[in-house]
Amino acid sequence: MGNKQENGTILERQAQKLKPPAMYQVTLLNDDYTPMEFVVSIIQEYFNKDRETAMQIMLKVHRDGRGVCGVYSKDIALTKVELVLTHARKAGHPLQCVMEEV
Repeated sequence: MGNKQENGTILERQAQKLKPPAMYQVTLLNDDYTPMEFVVSIIQEYFNKDRETAMQIMLKVHRDGRGVCGVYSKDIALTKVELVLTHARKAGHPLQCVMEEV
Protein backbone atom coordinates (compact mmCIF):
# COMPACT_ATOMS: atom_id res chain seq x y z
CA MET A 1 0.00 0.00 0.00
CA GLY A 2 2.83 2.40 0.85
CA ASN A 3 4.37 1.71 -2.57
CA LYS A 4 1.20 2.74 -4.35
CA GLN A 5 1.18 6.07 -2.60
CA GLU A 6 4.86 6.61 -3.36
CA ASN A 7 4.36 5.66 -7.01
CA GLY A 8 1.43 8.04 -7.26
CA THR A 9 3.56 10.82 -5.82
CA ILE A 10 6.38 10.01 -8.22
CA LEU A 11 4.02 10.03 -11.20
CA GLU A 12 2.54 13.32 -10.00
CA ARG A 13 6.00 14.87 -9.80
CA GLN A 14 6.87 13.59 -13.26
CA ALA A 15 3.67 15.10 -14.67
CA GLN A 16 4.56 18.44 -13.06
CA LYS A 17 8.03 18.30 -14.59
CA LEU A 18 6.58 17.61 -18.04
CA LYS A 19 4.14 20.52 -17.93
CA PRO A 20 5.23 23.13 -20.49
CA PRO A 21 6.31 26.51 -19.14
CA ALA A 22 3.82 29.35 -19.05
CA MET A 23 3.82 31.50 -22.17
CA TYR A 24 3.33 35.25 -22.32
CA GLN A 25 1.98 37.45 -25.08
CA VAL A 26 3.74 40.75 -25.62
CA THR A 27 1.26 43.50 -26.48
CA LEU A 28 1.66 47.10 -27.60
CA LEU A 29 -0.91 49.60 -26.30
CA ASN A 30 -2.24 52.55 -28.27
CA ASP A 31 -1.55 56.15 -27.36
CA ASP A 32 -2.24 59.43 -29.15
CA TYR A 33 1.40 60.49 -29.47
CA THR A 34 3.67 57.70 -30.76
CA PRO A 35 3.95 57.92 -34.57
CA MET A 36 2.60 54.94 -36.49
CA GLU A 37 5.87 54.59 -38.40
CA PHE A 38 7.79 54.31 -35.13
CA VAL A 39 5.45 51.52 -33.97
CA VAL A 40 6.01 49.68 -37.27
CA SER A 41 9.78 49.96 -36.88
CA ILE A 42 9.59 48.66 -33.28
CA ILE A 43 7.56 45.65 -34.39
CA GLN A 44 10.00 44.90 -37.21
CA GLU A 45 13.11 45.32 -35.07
CA TYR A 46 12.11 43.62 -31.82
CA PHE A 47 9.59 41.06 -33.03
CA ASN A 48 11.20 40.13 -36.37
CA LYS A 49 8.07 40.79 -38.42
CA ASP A 50 8.12 41.76 -42.08
CA ARG A 51 6.85 45.21 -42.98
CA GLU A 52 3.39 44.03 -44.04
CA THR A 53 2.82 42.08 -40.81
CA ALA A 54 4.19 44.98 -38.75
CA MET A 55 1.73 47.33 -40.50
CA GLN A 56 -1.17 44.97 -39.71
CA ILE A 57 -0.20 44.80 -36.03
CA MET A 58 0.25 48.59 -35.87
CA LEU A 59 -3.21 49.11 -37.39
CA LYS A 60 -4.70 46.69 -34.84
CA VAL A 61 -3.05 48.71 -32.05
CA HIS A 62 -4.41 51.91 -33.60
CA ARG A 63 -7.97 50.61 -34.14
CA ASP A 64 -8.45 48.28 -31.16
CA GLY A 65 -6.20 49.94 -28.61
CA ARG A 66 -3.83 46.97 -28.41
CA GLY A 67 -2.06 44.49 -30.63
CA VAL A 68 -0.19 41.27 -29.84
CA CYS A 69 3.32 41.17 -31.28
CA GLY A 70 4.24 37.64 -30.24
CA VAL A 71 4.07 34.89 -27.63
CA TYR A 72 7.21 33.92 -25.73
CA SER A 73 8.54 32.27 -22.60
CA LYS A 74 8.57 34.53 -19.53
CA ASP A 75 12.23 35.58 -19.76
CA ILE A 76 12.09 36.40 -23.47
CA ALA A 77 8.80 38.29 -23.10
CA LEU A 78 10.19 40.33 -20.21
CA THR A 79 13.33 41.16 -22.20
CA LYS A 80 11.30 42.26 -25.22
CA VAL A 81 9.08 44.51 -23.07
CA GLU A 82 12.15 46.13 -21.50
CA LEU A 83 13.86 46.65 -24.87
CA VAL A 84 10.77 48.21 -26.45
CA LEU A 85 10.14 50.53 -23.50
CA THR A 86 13.80 51.61 -23.38
CA HIS A 87 13.87 52.31 -27.14
CA ALA A 88 10.58 54.24 -26.99
CA ARG A 89 11.70 56.39 -24.04
CA LYS A 90 15.05 57.18 -25.69
CA ALA A 91 13.14 58.30 -28.78
CA GLY A 92 10.82 60.42 -26.61
CA HIS A 93 7.66 58.35 -27.18
CA PRO A 94 5.19 57.19 -24.50
CA LEU A 95 4.58 53.81 -26.22
CA GLN A 96 3.48 51.15 -23.72
CA CYS A 97 4.38 47.49 -24.02
CA VAL A 98 3.06 44.83 -21.64
CA MET A 99 3.21 41.07 -21.21
CA GLU A 100 0.27 38.87 -20.20
CA GLU A 101 0.20 35.17 -19.46
CA VAL A 102 -1.74 33.17 -22.04
